[in-house]
Amino acid sequence: MKYKVIDGLKYTKQHEWARQENSIAAVGLSDYAQDKLGEIVFVELPDVGSEVEAGKSAAVIESVKAVADLYAPVDGKVTEVNEALLDQPEVINQDPYGEGWVFKVEIKDEGQMDALMDKSTYEEFIIKEEEEE
Repeated sequence: MKYKVIDGLKYTKQHEWARQENSIAAVGLSDYAQDKLGEIVFVELPDVGSEVEAGKSAAVIESVKAVADLYAPVDGKVTEVNEALLDQPEVINQDPYGEGWVFKVEIKDEGQMDALMDKSTYEEFIIKEEEEE
């Protein structure tokens, strides 16, 4: 697979990833999504303290090709945002699973994390999506 997919993360059908640590999940854009978007030039972050809802837009990612919503993988409250992205949005392209995280959310319902895709399921999902293009 030409896209990096990390074990231990959970993935959405909109190509976000979530890394759970206790009751907090860090959220970002998958390697596949950042590759499809191309060079990222702007990120609109959610407000700390705001409520996000699974499947609803929580942030906006703008690239040279398109503007895309970044959807919350779970319901919860935003506890932290990656302010470094305001000055260096391209970090999402360079390190989507590390320094390129977008926000952290306090998970309201841990069952929502279980409903997300694991590494192998997400890899199969990408392969199917590529075939449909």
